[in-house]
Amino acid sequence: MKAEFYKEKMNNGITILFEKRKQNVVSVSSSVKEGSAFETEKEKGISHFIEHLMFKGTKTRSYKEIAEEIEKKGGILNAFTAEEFTSYWAKLPKKHFSIGSDIVRDLILNPKFDKKEFEKEKRVILEEIKMYHDNPALYVIDKIKSLVYKKPFGLSALGGEKNIIGLTRDKVKDYFEKKYTTNKMIFCVVGNTDFEDVKKEAEKFPKKTAREEELKAERIGRRNVIEFRKGLKQAHLVIGIPFDIKDRYAFDIFNTYLAYGMSSKLFEEIREKRGLAYHIRGNIECGKGYSYQVIYIGTTKEKVKLCKDIVLKEIRKIKKLEKKDFDEVKEQLIGLRDIAIENSEEVMTALVNEEILGNAYDFYKYEDFIMDVKLSEIRKIGKIKNFSFLTLIPK
Repeated sequence: MKAEFYKEKMNNGITILFEKRKQNVVSVSSSVKEGSAFETEKEKGISHFIEHLMFKGTKTRSYKEIAEEIEKKGGILNAFTAEEFTSYWAKLPKKHFSIGSDIVRDLILNPKFDKKEFEKEKRVILEEIKMYHDNPALYVIDKIKSLVYKKPFGLSALGGEKNIIGLTRDKVKDYFEKKYTTNKMIFCVVGNTDFEDVKKEAEKFPKKTAREEELKAERIGRRNVIEFRKGLKQAHLVIGIPFDIKDRYAFDIFNTYLAYGMSSKLFEEIREKRGLAYHIRGNIECGKGYSYQVIYIGTTKEKVKLCKDIVLKEIRKIKKLEKKDFDEVKEQLIGLRDIAIENSEEVMTALVNEEILGNAYDFYKYEDFIMDVKLSEIRKIGKIKNFSFLTLIPK
């Protein structure tokens, strides 16, 4: 892919990523290399809590002013907490780039941590935890991580109820002050503006440094867990497969062939041929310090074993994957990437993620990396044995 892309490390420690576009919109984010992956077991959930609190008011803006300054300009404002970074972003018409930049900078630098809002947001997050638990598909997909990796990494990014209830304003504020430093920040812009203007906005971050942490997610090994729950009408099966980061592009191909879309092997074998499930999907969870494949199937409790057997059979058959199918999946992935990069917001997030993985320039080499994967690398995946299974069954 050809793109006008710039990357620069500023004197204040912040890294700039900028892709220039001609469209009349701009996406801008302030991200910090701090996420749930770096939390201890007792801290689990604190990064996600901080993300929520950022929108409750800063030293210069109220909650209402934060929202209105973006939305009244026709923009979108949001944030998310990932394993290895937390990102605050806005997408808005290009003429309001400076406003978007100011808001995402203000959020990441000047949260108020209001005492009243702090306690209120605790209750909101406790409800979010309940929502994940009560949605069986969300629950099992989140929980499979705990069967692939040991604590604390294996724990949910939301944290448990006990952790959230026990958080104090001072503890959260102290965590923020120690972790949110400019040498760990990435200012990313994708859209119709100029690099000099991007640099001017990045220069407004005051310099503050701290040691960068290194994630070490320790794998568990093969596990098979069955849980029972009242009130369900469907069984939910998830398979987790850890892999090495060097194999990420091979697993992109593997995942797409096996479990992406209506043309995938599992969709064909489980839904189309046998009518065993409505929803089948696969996705890759991948960061600098962890990587695993997730396969999800919703079926009846009587058909769980059959679905599991079909998945394992199709994985084993990868050992004999034909060159024609291999080439078709590569073309599919490259086409999907071409479609995805139309969205400036997705590109912005992907650039930040690639920078954390190693180098943002790799985002533009995706087609080369996919084409470099050898058929033998995919066939080798068919020999893996370190699966973890989680099944949630109606009681």
